[in-house]
Amino acid sequence: MCAKPSEHRERVAILDAGAQYGKMIDRRVRELNVESDLMPINTPSEKLKEYKAIIISGGPQSVYGSEAPEYDPKLLELGVPILGICFGMHLINHVAGGRTEKHEVREDGQFEVQVKKPSSLLFDGLPNKLSVLLTHGDSAVGVAEGYEVSAVSDHDLISAIEHEEKKIYGVQFHPEVELTEEGTHMMKNFLFKIAKFSGNYTVEQREEEAIKIIKDTVKDQKVMVLLSGGVDSAVCAALLRRALSPKQISALHVDTGFMREGESEQVQRALIDVGIDVKVIEARERFAHARTMVEGKESDELCNVTAPEIKRKIIGDTFMRIADEEMRGLGVSATSAYLAQGTLRPDLIESASHLASSHAHVIKTHHNDSQLVRDMREKGRVIEPLADYHKDEVRQLGTALGLPASLVWRQPFPGPGLAIRVLCATEPHLSEQDDQLVEQLSKYSTSHIHLTLLPCRTVGVQGDSRSYAHLVALSSDEEANFHELRQLAKDLPKRVHGINRVIYVFGKAIKDRHVRSVTPTLLREPALAQLRHADAIVHQILSKAGLLRKLSQVPVILFPVNFGEEGKRSICIRPFISNDFVTGVPAMPGHHFPLEVLKEMVARIQSEVEGIARVCYDLTAKPPATTEWE
Repeated sequence: MCAKPSEHRERVAILDAGAQYGKMIDRRVRELNVESDLMPINTPSEKLKEYKAIIISGGPQSVYGSEAPEYDPKLLELGVPILGICFGMHLINHVAGGRTEKHEVREDGQFEVQVKKPSSLLFDGLPNKLSVLLTHGDSAVGVAEGYEVSAVSDHDLISAIEHEEKKIYGVQFHPEVELTEEGTHMMKNFLFKIAKFSGNYTVEQREEEAIKIIKDTVKDQKVMVLLSGGVDSAVCAALLRRALSPKQISALHVDTGFMREGESEQVQRALIDVGIDVKVIEARERFAHARTMVEGKESDELCNVTAPEIKRKIIGDTFMRIADEEMRGLGVSATSAYLAQGTLRPDLIESASHLASSHAHVIKTHHNDSQLVRDMREKGRVIEPLADYHKDEVRQLGTALGLPASLVWRQPFPGPGLAIRVLCATEPHLSEQDDQLVEQLSKYSTSHIHLTLLPCRTVGVQGDSRSYAHLVALSSDEEANFHELRQLAKDLPKRVHGINRVIYVFGKAIKDRHVRSVTPTLLREPALAQLRHADAIVHQILSKAGLLRKLSQVPVILFPVNFGEEGKRSICIRPFISNDFVTGVPAMPGHHFPLEVLKEMVARIQSEVEGIARVCYDLTAKPPATTEWE
């Protein structure tokens, strides 16, 4: 059961067309103290009459395509302010009689747009040039009658349209994400200057509603809460404590074997200190040999699996089986007790759960949104009081609930743990397109920066869809210029389709344009031990430098490329800056944190962790890459 907003007079309807950032629109609206409901794009216009304004999200389909989602064209006749984002802009233009076509120029990433109508209320108080996130293949090439162009991109493509009299606005870019630098200002303009909201929806109301829903749902039954030790599950447990009797709550932490160094012991101590009596289950061997059903067939054991999605599904399903066994051990079953999780909205969006989006593409399956969890949801046995929250909102709530700062500001760690930070492969990924990609990449090499195509893939999100694409390495014999390297990392995924992540490799330049070998790597202790050691070094240094709170997240990844040193693997460090944990940028050495800190990490990993060929640095924003590699 997810927390649902109570009835208020002022609400905005967000019509979901499948955008990976659909829930980010909701988040931006709510942080401005305006209530919103996320609804299907095909919601009848009759049902939308009770709303004060409408926002139409982006989405992966084309308005003119055969798979375009259904919609009610009468929504433009409701007489309420409307803001269309990306697909939403094209839908407005299409319904009103304009023309949209697939353009040969794709715009994926941060670009500058030029405001062409300074008097536009949407851009009121903003400079004429704006840095925004564009992710699209379609472009408006003919504007409907009564509409005018209010902004264009640096490729001279239409970036914003409006019908001032009808208060209908459309933008090609995404004002809801952090990579659009003035996006919040635009949302304020739409909500308060155009739609005239008063902004009276508060965080305190939402906390009270979550506690009331827990009480009304559970009544006198029992709840099992799975605790990873992170802020999400801890806040979930704190809400349960506020709503229920301690006798009704059973807290469980499962040691999967994919935890950080000393993680389970730290988790147990931290949670006991805040009054949560947690039971720790040691399940390393069970997870290593676990299987699940994939498309009607039994998978291989987890310790032999290389596919990221199957790894995630096995881990998620195994968690649920253990939870079910524990419930039965308490004398209850999944049909007479509830499972509580700290699931956040970004988890559901990336898993394409119907709770967040009815049209979104799956980016990655989260362990807390596996099919078994969805089956339990269908039976009404899952409580997820944070499913309408984002990470920063959860931290705010955790502080209000009295949790200590050490727990509230703990670095995020994925439920599957190090399992999704070990990039598994038994053979190199090579394809027929490799030679073409190598040729395209060679155009961007300089006299001092070498580009190398690597024989493995990582998960990304491009154009509202999941990508599973190539990894590209930059290297140099000269001192790294991170400003230059970052610019190249921004440009490459826009210009060379088929790649979604760019890393910098420390040490001497790699002269090969295409590395073709890997060291076979599976989820087994030798690889996990290497990663656990490197991760511990990175976090020791971050803690010593006081950077654990400043840097939003610092994943450390082990990947199977040996760069010609047979039997070795490589490590990549990914310091990341994000407030919403849906989009973000790489933390830049010398700007976001001292370069000396990074150099110490590289030197210590190279000298202390056995079997490491190279240490690397992830230069890619989200999008086109995801925060995690798998």
